[in-house]
Amino acid sequence: MRPDVRCWLGRRSSRAADWPLPDLLARKGATTVSVVLPARDEEATVGSIVATIRHDLVDRAPLVDEVVVVDSGSTDRTAAVAAASGARVVHRDDALPELPALPGKGEVLWRSLAVTTGDLVVFVDADLTEFSARFVTGLLGPLLSDPTVAFVKGAYDRPLGAARGGGGRVTELVARPLLNLHWPQLAGFVQPLGGEYAARRELLEALPFATGYGVELGLLVDALDRVGLDALAQVDLGERRHRHRDTAALGLMSSEILQTAMDRLERQDRIVRLVETAPRLVQFRRPADGEGWAVDVHDVRARERPPIARLVGVRRSAGRIDAPSTLSTP
Repeated sequence: MRPDVRCWLGRRSSRAADWPLPDLLARKGATTVSVVLPARDEEATVGSIVATIRHDLVDRAPLVDEVVVVDSGSTDRTAAVAAASGARVVHRDDALPELPALPGKGEVLWRSLAVTTGDLVVFVDADLTEFSARFVTGLLGPLLSDPTVAFVKGAYDRPLGAARGGGGRVTELVARPLLNLHWPQLAGFVQPLGGEYAARRELLEALPFATGYGVELGLLVDALDRVGLDALAQVDLGERRHRHRDTAALGLMSSEILQTAMDRLERQDRIVRLVETAPRLVQFRRPADGEGWAVDVHDVRARERPPIARLVGVRRSAGRIDAPSTLSTP
């Protein structure tokens, strides 16, 4: 590990317990906080997460100013459950409605900036089980205590069944090798792909967002490029339990992350593509009758949204960003 990264680990790593709620309330002042949950078909878990945040951090202690669930086309009762639990629910297509939506988690996170107002934005995945308010308080701690910190990632154990460290397979097989190879300054992040992180709105609005599963890696690399390593921090949140995906789904996620990394490497003049890469992933599976192989072909091109602050004609009004009838980007 590089000496500067080892030094950063000691300086910018903390635990959720280091940031007790009374201290955060004392530091909050006029700073406003938005908690955003991107959600698609998460009726089983989203209500409990929202209810915990509302009870612990809104009603009992005024740390969080708004809890927003951005629904990405759920076919179950995600929206109804989230609303009943106390969240403001916004459908993805109603945020910047003049701009046709692209598929993917990153698209939802990007659009959430248009329908929230907090100076600090906390992202929390909606499929977590055994959720605790420490996921929010821990991430806010460094931001509320140190104005030079701009971006905070959550670190945690990710159990897979009975195996304490068996989760995070894409992190260990794809993201961590990529970061150590090309961005060794980021080698100190325990969970670079984790969905729980917080940042200052000013920074988020200045960064591009990959629209798919590459969004977390893209934001981390771009934040490093924009504000430097010492403005980044991580907090140990304990243990994170959530719904795990099968290996085919993880392969699709990995392909999107690789494409996002390739785009960043090219943008930073670290590589030159001599030929155009093929943005497709071919996967095989046995059909129900067990004969031969079925072939699935996925489009894994790295689509991206520009920094939301660059949208021509965008203005902040009445607690949201309102777009003109025609949106264009530089």
